Amino acid sequence: MSATAARSEYAALLSSALPAVIRSAAENERYIALLEELDGKGIRMTAAERRMAELLTLLIEDFKEKHYSLKSASPVEVISELMLANSLKQKDMLDIFGTASIVSEVLSGKRKLTTEHIRRLSRRFHVSPELFI
Repeated sequence: MSATAARSEYAALLSSALPAVIRSAAENERYIALLEELDGKGIRMTAAERRMAELLTLLIEDFKEKHYSLKSASPVEVISELMLANSLKQKDMLDIFGTASIVSEVLSGKRKLTTEHIRRLSRRFHVSPELFI
């Protein structure tokens, strides 16, 4: 296919899809459907379709990053969320912290986590130690 024909095909794809910055979940779903349709062609995808797929991927990733990315959380917030998700109470954390007073102090932010606390939390919840740093 000539360069002119490829540009013409790409222009036609752009005019049919009218890709723009995604501002709603509905637009995001529409672009995801278009991308899946293109990806379904696999190796039969033309150069213009590959360019369109790249553009849609960037738009979708940008929307996802802005609207669905996880906010950073403090170690105490992470512990609290893990406890909530596992239906645990402070008394259930004694094996990690040793005493009820240390559990209380850590969860209230009055005491910092030690390396050993982090190691035990990581093992208990099967998560990376980095979550608690």
